[in-house]
Amino acid sequence: MKTKRIDIIQRYNDLNRPLILDGAMGSLLIQRGIEYDPFLWTSKANITSPQLVKELHNNYINSGADIITTNTFRTNPAAYKNTYLNISNETFVNMSVSLAMEARKEKEIIIAGSNAPAEDCYQAERTISFIELEFNHKSHIQMLWDSGVDIIWNETFSHMDEIKIVCEYCSSNNIPFVINFFFNENLKLLCGETLIKAVDYVLRYYPVAIGYNCITPNIFSKNHFFNFNHPWGFYLNCGSGKYTDKTIKCGISPEEYLAFIKPYLRQKPLFIGSCCGSTPEHTKNIKDYINKEY
Repeated sequence: MKTKRIDIIQRYNDLNRPLILDGAMGSLLIQRGIEYDPFLWTSKANITSPQLVKELHNNYINSGADIITTNTFRTNPAAYKNTYLNISNETFVNMSVSLAMEARKEKEIIIAGSNAPAEDCYQAERTISFIELEFNHKSHIQMLWDSGVDIIWNETFSHMDEIKIVCEYCSSNNIPFVINFFFNENLKLLCGETLIKAVDYVLRYYPVAIGYNCITPNIFSKNHFFNFNHPWGFYLNCGSGKYTDKTIKCGISPEEYLAFIKPYLRQKPLFIGSCCGSTPEHTKNIKDYINKEY
């Protein structure tokens, strides 16, 4: 584990431009032949196909990503307990983070430790207890942090109970974190809370940034609560079909995606990337445009 972590705000100030976040990992792995797992999503590939995972991390770095997310979207205890892996949860997380670190080498690339909702991202109802929920997030965040990530990257969050757990735990332990919200066309989380109230709550805990991810461009365009006085960012769904599809294919070309996001760059986001269905080509298009503009 490295001794010095990269500070995302300092990196942003040094580069004086939006940081480029990588794109999809899971959908690319499935397209490359990795079998979908109902509990682990594609995180099992960290064990079965580590070179492929590292290759995709490298592809994003070579395409211009300043931030790469670990393939740990489903290495959390709530998912891990339903599997029969012959390694501990801690080892599973550490191996997964190590792949991103190996891909980074000595480059100034920020490694964001992906922490997913405890249950399915698009599931409105809660089926596990609060104790299980709390254990899941506190344990997974600590495992990611102990493995050496630079920041905890909470993705596709849409329930206030786990948002509160994550904010309180990271804040009280001085762990830098980002909350990335998922919301519907009515600007509400799946739990029913309004997006603006959820954002205002999170800001009390001084996250490094707030973000929005896995939302379609159409739904994202309805959002006007960016909180420009606080660092923010986004990475949108580029897939075709429904959110719940097991096989996700690209539905928005790199050129179309860039055309959509250009106006938002005027609002000076801290980071910008792409989500499900995207490819390193989406990352390259964003980087080329930002290079030209900045």
